[in-house]
Amino acid sequence: MKQGTAIIIGAGPAGLTAALELQRHSGIKPILIEASQDIGGISRTIRYKGNRMDIGGHRFFSKSDRVMRWWLDLIPVEAGSSENGQLRYQGQQRDIPESTKAPDPLSDDLVMLIRQRKSRIYFLRRFFDYPISLTAATFKNMGLVRTVLCGVSYMRSALLPQRKENSLEDFIINRFGKQLYLTFFKSYTEKVWGVPCDQISAEWGAQRIKGLSLKGVVMHFLKKTFGPKQSGDIAQKQTETSLIEKFLYPKLGPGQLWEHAADLVRKGGGEIHFGIKIDRIQMSGNKVASIEGINEAGDRVIYSGDYYFSTMPIRDLVRAFPTDVPAEVKTVSEGLMYRDFITVGLLTSKLSVTEKDGSALKDNWIYIQEPDVIVGRLQVFNNWSPWLVGNQDKVWIGLEYFCNDTDPLWQLSDEEMSTFAISEVAKIGILKAEDVEDSHVVHVPKTYPAYFGSYDRFDVIQDYMDKIENLFLVGRNGMHKYNNQDHSMLTAMTAVENIINGVVTKENIWAINTEMEYHEEKAKK
Repeated sequence: MKQGTAIIIGAGPAGLTAALELQRHSGIKPILIEASQDIGGISRTIRYKGNRMDIGGHRFFSKSDRVMRWWLDLIPVEAGSSENGQLRYQGQQRDIPESTKAPDPLSDDLVMLIRQRKSRIYFLRRFFDYPISLTAATFKNMGLVRTVLCGVSYMRSALLPQRKENSLEDFIINRFGKQLYLTFFKSYTEKVWGVPCDQISAEWGAQRIKGLSLKGVVMHFLKKTFGPKQSGDIAQKQTETSLIEKFLYPKLGPGQLWEHAADLVRKGGGEIHFGIKIDRIQMSGNKVASIEGINEAGDRVIYSGDYYFSTMPIRDLVRAFPTDVPAEVKTVSEGLMYRDFITVGLLTSKLSVTEKDGSALKDNWIYIQEPDVIVGRLQVFNNWSPWLVGNQDKVWIGLEYFCNDTDPLWQLSDEEMSTFAISEVAKIGILKAEDVEDSHVVHVPKTYPAYFGSYDRFDVIQDYMDKIENLFLVGRNGMHKYNNQDHSMLTAMTAVENIINGVVTKENIWAINTEMEYHEEKAKK
């Protein structure tokens, strides 16, 4: 059994997964170094006056059986959540042992809820299904002329696609047609990234919406309408991720799972140190010898180990390396770009918009396509888990803003930001300003690694880092890949397997992609 010490930079999903996997499958002791005081990275849960906020919204769903089992090993699914207490993976049914079933969420906190997914687009002051569905309501909201134009435009793209996809714009038009792209994709995507779609790499589409197209939406509609009912299938292995209709969710938010994981790491003998910003990497030949950082007291601290995992942003990591890093690596690193994120939590007595029957909105999140506001997305925390809201008579929502840390928006005080956010949702008819009772603002830097800037030369950095024998880049920012948390976890799992099995290449870590089906069963076939 492998022995030694692993120094892990970052206590988010990738870092904590690596730590637990090392403890479970080797004698390697994990030591996690976290820059903040929080567990979970962007998957943490923010607490505010009895309410909880999920930064960005985290559906616990994966096409990886391994990840699904990993989650349920930490937090069991709620009792009576599926037919006969069964889950299905890859078309195979597996019983949930009675001993691992959680009691009713009313009496136990450590429980995975089964949540129904509902997301919509808010455009023209109306709700559209997301992804766009073929319903009478959709056609009515779009109007006859726009509907016909979208159909003709799609047929043109289907018959005469652009062979070489140079940009995200090309990628989306090939799959949805130009008119649908202009109606539902262009403005929102540019709101998220702050640059035109024709300046974003097509790889972003391959990373985030691979496999999803208008054809896929049509096929999903036909199967759902005329196909056999598939109740109890939480894994939904044949469903495109953006079309998932059920997902797992920790009762107290995503951070609950990662806080539990951190507790297990500590119980297993691992260490977690907070408030330390790594700023120096010391090398010995082709290996990392130690890492150094500054703690909150201003003291310099040094950590040495046999293996090193990094989930910190690539640009910060390269800056921490010795001065002999090749100039080209530094140039590409400095050209990498990130998109930052602000969430404004609003506690309100009610919303001005409802379901058709007058009941409260059922959406998990709503994509705001309206061009006269800059808010990008709205979460209804009540619908992720009722336990995220301290008072069930209130509505607790999160308004999401995508920006750069150099933008005037980022510089606003919390009070100014709250006032601005309230004015925006009031303007588009979501709520009335006088109904808002409280607010809370959270800034999250470097939330989204960008697929523009110097990203087209990222292989220069990858080649350099891969030659450092005992350094493993994992996770979203660690690899500058827009991964979901399950794929960040898989990169950590693969890195640990490489160490245990003596695998030198790191290609299998980089090969993990957002929509790929990555599970051990395939290797057995």
